[in-house]
Amino acid sequence: MKRFVSTLSVAMAVCLTSSAGQQRESPGKLEIQKHPLVLEAPAQPRPQGIDSQKLREEAEELARLAQAVPEQVVQITQGKISKDALEGLKRIEKLSKHLRAELAP
Repeated sequence: MKRFVSTLSVAMAVCLTSSAGQQRESPGKLEIQKHPLVLEAPAQPRPQGIDSQKLREEAEELARLAQAVPEQVVQITQGKISKDALEGLKRIEKLSKHLRAELAP
């Protein structure tokens, strides 16, 4: 009987130890629990207040400035640095960013 009780107590201890080990979370899961996922609300659609005339004018200006770039590059490679070329490139960048922002969903 003593042997049965000791065997039973050992078996219970093993069961309790193994079940306690199963309840532990992996380090990855613990790290995820520390930093819960926070979702942002979906972006609201932009109001349709686009000024099509202004956008058309900016697109035409952008095209004119872009057409002048190859000739300006040739002049720069010949040593003729033009202040207008650098200002034109800055204007191209500004116009393209503005058009992209206005037209992007």
